[in-house]
Amino acid sequence: MMRGMGNMQGMMKQMQKMQKNMKKDQEELEKTEFIGKSADDLVVVTFDGKKEMKDIQIKPEAVDPDDIDMLQDLVIMAVNDGITKIEKETQQKMGKYAQNIPGF
Repeated sequence: MMRGMGNMQGMMKQMQKMQKNMKKDQEELEKTEFIGKSADDLVVVTFDGKKEMKDIQIKPEAVDPDDIDMLQDLVIMAVNDGITKIEKETQQKMGKYAQNIPGF
């Protein structure tokens, strides 16, 4: 009976340590800047790890009043690139925690 209690305490300590590390990694990820770019870097966006856009830069040659559709496509391309980078980094950094939890 006592042996089982020791294992349970050890497992709880391990879970608390993992939770602390997970929180630290999450906070670090949220502070990281991610840059999304369109073709030829005509539109460049900056996100944080919480997927909040912090900046957008549009080169003058991307702005053609007769072709607004192109500018819209470039913005979408840059935003999607940034979001993809955030998701990839999140999976690399946080995915390891899900692997260690039974049932995930």
